[in-house]
Amino acid sequence: AQQGSIREKAYGKQKIYFADQEQLPAASDAELRNLDEAIAALSAKVQAAQQSCRHMEAELKELNGSMTTPEVAREIEQLRKDCANYTEKLERIKSATNHVTLEEKEKVCSEQKLYCKEWRRRKRMATELLDAILEGYPKSKKQFFVSTGAVAALPGRGQRPESRSVLVLQEEVGIETDEEHNATLPTAV
Repeated sequence: AQQGSIREKAYGKQKIYFADQEQLPAASDAELRNLDEAIAALSAKVQAAQQSCRHMEAELKELNGSMTTPEVAREIEQLRKDCANYTEKLERIKSATNHVTLEEKEKVCSEQKLYCKEWRRRKRMATELLDAILEGYPKSKKQFFVSTGAVAALPGRGQRPESRSVLVLQEEVGIETDEEHNATLPTAV
């Protein structure tokens, strides 16, 4: 810095040293154009190299995600085994002698429809009966169905008047709902 080839600049407590450009010879316009052309050519090369790199990275990612040759061979072998099993199963079904006749199928379907119709009718009757009972019940339908396991106590000495109400419990009534047992009506065939 004292010789003058490097300049010093202070920013608060920091000092920056840089080359003194006033001592360098000034470049002519032709040299500047040549340098600009060289910069443009090198920038184009960099962009081409970056584009090629992105393309190769995408191809590498695609190849890493695909199956290898041994994996494909194992997959093909497994599919062939599955196909042979299904073919064998199909042959067993075709050669079976206990096929269901059309009349038997229709009979079973008509019985199913009859049972479903009866199920709906009985469920509707039970629902109407419970709704009639619950009209005068002071609590909700859900509370009526909930089983507490307690036995209603008869009023006796030392009990408060509000405890004298008689509770109707599911255990006593014996109500089991379809929803409780996850039972649903089958769809029509």
